Amino acid sequence: MKPPRLTPAMRQRLHARMVGMDALWHLALFGVLCGLLAGLVIVAFRLLIESVQMSFLADSNPENYEALAWWWRLLLPIGGGLLIGLVFQATRAQSRSVGVVHVMERLAYHQANLPLSNAIMQFFGAAVAIISGHSVGREGPAVHLGATAGSRLAQGLHLSNSSSRTLVACGVAAAIAASFNTPLAGVVFAMEVVLMEYVLASFIPVILAAVAATIVSRIFFGDAPAFDVPPMQLGSMQEIPYVLLLGLVVGCIAALFYYCLRYFSAVAKGRPLWQRTTLAGLLVGVCAVFVPAIMGIGYDTVNGAMLGQLGIGLLLLIVLVKVVATSAALGLGVPGGLIGPTLMIGACAGAALGALAAMLSPDVTSSAGHYAMIGMGAMMGATLQAPLAALIALLELTANPHIILPGMLAIVSASLVSSQVFGTRSIFMMLGEMRGLNYQDSPVAQALRRISVMKGMDREVVHCPRQLGAAEADEILRRQPHWLVFDCDKERAQVLAPADLARQLEAAGGEGLIDLAAIPAQRAEALAIDMRASLQEALQLLRERQAEMLYVVNRADPDCCAVLGVLTEEDIEEHYRYPATNA
Repeated sequence: MKPPRLTPAMRQRLHARMVGMDALWHLALFGVLCGLLAGLVIVAFRLLIESVQMSFLADSNPENYEALAWWWRLLLPIGGGLLIGLVFQATRAQSRSVGVVHVMERLAYHQANLPLSNAIMQFFGAAVAIISGHSVGREGPAVHLGATAGSRLAQGLHLSNSSSRTLVACGVAAAIAASFNTPLAGVVFAMEVVLMEYVLASFIPVILAAVAATIVSRIFFGDAPAFDVPPMQLGSMQEIPYVLLLGLVVGCIAALFYYCLRYFSAVAKGRPLWQRTTLAGLLVGVCAVFVPAIMGIGYDTVNGAMLGQLGIGLLLLIVLVKVVATSAALGLGVPGGLIGPTLMIGACAGAALGALAAMLSPDVTSSAGHYAMIGMGAMMGATLQAPLAALIALLELTANPHIILPGMLAIVSASLVSSQVFGTRSIFMMLGEMRGLNYQDSPVAQALRRISVMKGMDREVVHCPRQLGAAEADEILRRQPHWLVFDCDKERAQVLAPADLARQLEAAGGEGLIDLAAIPAQRAEALAIDMRASLQEALQLLRERQAEMLYVVNRADPDCCAVLGVLTEEDIEEHYRYPATNA
């Protein structure tokens, strides 16, 4: 027996109900679903990479690129870069955009709608890049995959664009939480780095998503932290100057990384993609011949730095070569992440400075791992200009509250040196601006973006034919609408105040047809807007097209052309002035 077919009216009510499901408990439920989905995607991504790495690296160690012969270390990145370039070159241009910058672009310009095709390219491209030993990380690709999971869930449920933004943030938080086993850092990263705003209404679903993804990750990989962190504590307050010096030095390294990445990104413009990624493979391969530790994600090197197993000279060499190799790979178009490499750079820099300080001063009793961990947080904070996310990551990775004081000092000093002395910004913002994107945001835009047009519109509307009989006109007026909408198509409609119809009905004496387009009245031309849009999109449409008002329709349902409401600029401004009434 076939299920009953939904009528247009039933379908309309269903879509409207789904768009209106932006109450907190709805978003909390969807946040859990998003976290579970994103967690499974991240687990699959990691299992694919590690299983392939273990199949050809010595001792089945997915990080053991150092054991490869020098010609393998040279040829493997070149081959991976060529393969990535050819596959991406054969794909349509719209599907090639990947990474955290792509997520930020879709949030800013495409109503948080992330295409599945881009996520597939990210999954494949990042897996090949990491497996072939490119100096990139998996956290950036994981953010893209998690954000896409949230976006596709929102699109499938026909949620409003404001709710879609929340689910994208849920996916981002889930990705970071599952990658590092740090749920709270995932939440802060999503708000501080990607959304670039703290919205109290979004915290609960984002937190639940991070928790759900962390549970999924722990089921597959256990609850061990991403790094082998030794016990650590600041020896005495006399080490504070060394911590401050560490922050200053790491701030300079972060600025060097910033400008190297910008240089390689500028060099890449105008060149065929396969040439750029192959050149990136050549540069990474040459670096790997001399310093094999820079290949891959490099978490084994981070653990070695924390345990004091690497000498000062080698640590400093790794820092310098890793900066060049990573900026070359990412700048030339290899679809990997930069968070993992920055953590490795910071850890090696911190361990080197900690070991040097211990040699120069007997007052330094903290381990090299202590300074390596602080260096990781300082480099992350300075590179992303996200000090709170870096500090929370430090706290969760170490599970040690004693890291907070030195961590705060190093992270803040590194961020200040990088941004104020060298003029850097968030590295994601810089990469976005090089693509021609503008992330200028105002408090008004942020507030309106969180409100759906379904909440802001005037629902007292009648969609009526252009010509009305007296009886039909009288029946419409009895319903006491605020607006009459007629001559409606997919893009435009005419809007009339019911008082004008009432005057014409009285003048006609209740006889004959009334033509709403011909009677003496002040008519307004309205533009159509989808019911999933936010008030920010509505305001932008009104001002760009110089329209008098908008009428809200459901474009997801081709069989239904009902007008759901009318929206004016005054309605939008009222919602911004009195946000508490629209919570």
